[in-house]
Amino acid sequence: MAETTRPIRVLVAKPGLDGHDRGAKVIARALRDAGMEVIYTGLRQTPEMIVSAAIQEDADCIGLSILSGAHNAIVPRITALLRERHADDILVVVGGTIPEQDIPFLKENGVSAIFGPGTPLETTVEFIRNNIRPRGVTL
Repeated sequence: MAETTRPIRVLVAKPGLDGHDRGAKVIARALRDAGMEVIYTGLRQTPEMIVSAAIQEDADCIGLSILSGAHNAIVPRITALLRERHADDILVVVGGTIPEQDIPFLKENGVSAIFGPGTPLETTVEFIRNNIRPRGVTL
């Protein structure tokens, strides 16, 4: 029997009190159109809820959409929880309004890429395709 490869699974989440989800829905649709399986968690998710859902859904990637300005508190908590749960092989990407000066801090805390307003959807799709790795493989 030939081995089949499952589609890339991306969990798209809106952490914190940010109630604007149009961008998250647009990116979720683009990822789905690109052949990925997308799990959208909805609004106002806690870091614990996001990490639990990503592990339960066997996600390859977590895409966080943040417009609230709380990224420097929320994202390190998510990446710390991923490490605690031995799931830090899940790729973490962030989209939203992230000031340039905060990018190094987020990358030091486990974010692989940050996509700001106006980033072409194909850029995000290709980054995820090229940077996920099989679950359980750490570098």
